[in-house]
Amino acid sequence: MVHDATVAPEPEFDPDSRDEQPDGALQTLIERLENEVSAFHLDSFDQADALALGLLLVDLATRRNLPVAIDIRRNEHILFHVSLPGATPDNELWVQRKSRTTERYAQPSLLVGLKGRLGGGRLEHNGWFDERRYASQGGAFPIFVKGTGHVATATVSGLPQKADHDLVVEALTTFLNRSKG
Repeated sequence: MVHDATVAPEPEFDPDSRDEQPDGALQTLIERLENEVSAFHLDSFDQADALALGLLLVDLATRRNLPVAIDIRRNEHILFHVSLPGATPDNELWVQRKSRTTERYAQPSLLVGLKGRLGGGRLEHNGWFDERRYASQGGAFPIFVKGTGHVATATVSGLPQKADHDLVVEALTTFLNRSKG
C-alpha cells in the first residue's frame, strides 16, 4: 500500500501573532530576509533613483488603496516622502523609528526584530533598546550600492509590519529588474 507523503508547507512566521508558531518558522523567515538583503545590491543610487523608487512605491500603494507613508532617506537627508490618503501622523513617527533602526544596523528593521527573538523574548525587552528612537518592526529596508555599502533606506508604514516590509521588497525587486533591463 502506498501512502501520499505530501506534507503541507510550514506556515511562515507571523511577527504580529501572539500564538505559538512552528519552531523552524522564525529561522526560515530570517533566512528569507537575509537572502533578500543579499539580492538587492545596486550599481548606483542617487536622488533620481530615490524619486523613481518612491514613485514606484506610490503606484503600488495607490493601486491597492493602501493607507501608507513612504520615505526614502540617506541618514537624515529626506530624498522622497509622501503620506497617502488614510495614513496618520503616527505613521510618520514609525517611519522615523524604523528608518533609524535600519540606518544603525544596515539591516531591514524586520530582520533586526526577528533576530532579537532568537532564543525567546523580544529586542524591545532589552534595557539598551530605546523604543522612543528605534523600532524593530518591519517596513524599513537598506539600499546597498556595490562596492560602497548601505547608502539609503526605503521605509513604508501603515500596514501590518510584514506587509510594510513586503511592499518595499516588491518595489525594490521591480526597480532592480528595470535598472538591469
